[in-house]
Amino acid sequence: MTIAATDRVTDLEQKLDDMSMKLDLVVAELNEQRLRRQQWEDFVADATPLAGEALAVASRELEEMQEFVRPEDMLRLLRRILRNTNNIEEGLATYESAMEFLSDAGPLANQAFLRVLTMMEEYERRGYFEFANATVGVVDRIVTNYSKEDVEALGDNIVHMLDIVKSLTQPEMLAVADRLLAVVQRQQQLAELEPEDPPGLLAIAGQMRDPEVRRGMARALNTFKAVSAAETKSAAATIDANTNDDSPQGGA
Repeated sequence: MTIAATDRVTDLEQKLDDMSMKLDLVVAELNEQRLRRQQWEDFVADATPLAGEALAVASRELEEMQEFVRPEDMLRLLRRILRNTNNIEEGLATYESAMEFLSDAGPLANQAFLRVLTMMEEYERRGYFEFANATVGVVDRIVTNYSKEDVEALGDNIVHMLDIVKSLTQPEMLAVADRLLAVVQRQQQLAELEPEDPPGLLAIAGQMRDPEVRRGMARALNTFKAVSAAETKSAAATIDANTNDDSPQGGA
């Protein structure tokens, strides 16, 4: 056999091999298509009864609802849904954002709740709630024993009362009150040791020789004098005010 004939045989074998490979691909494609067609036919065969049952159920439901829902109502609802597609999408986006926020804020809310519980336990341990209950009882007694007019009068004079309290809370006034309380307590202790019979006039007059007794009486008299002067001045101012009110100019 010549070289040319050998080459032609080789080319022919190569072409046969290529054709055989292509035929294999075609056969594989046909098998795959046949498998898909068989799967689709199986699916249709399985789904047909279900679709028929679903249609029957839908038909029954529509028959029951036809008294309440008319086709034009459904069309109007569908048109509204189509017109508000953007709003529905924004609402869904807002809902998703809210759900993400709740998911992120859940641990923080739990921590805050635990912190509040801890604070409430601490307040209960310190007696805040018992104090609040006692305060409610005090308020109840105030409401029971005082009328609306009494409360209004208290409101009118509350500024003056606060001024008095402010004056009483000055350091010098607190120091005087502390000394007076100490003296009263000491005198109470000494009173238990005094004889049952009251002292006579001579004994009282004899105490006048004590410089502290005379100094105390002088301070007491000066205090009474200052109080009397203040009361006299206040009474005079009240009389002048009443006189002005009763005068023709005041009446005008």
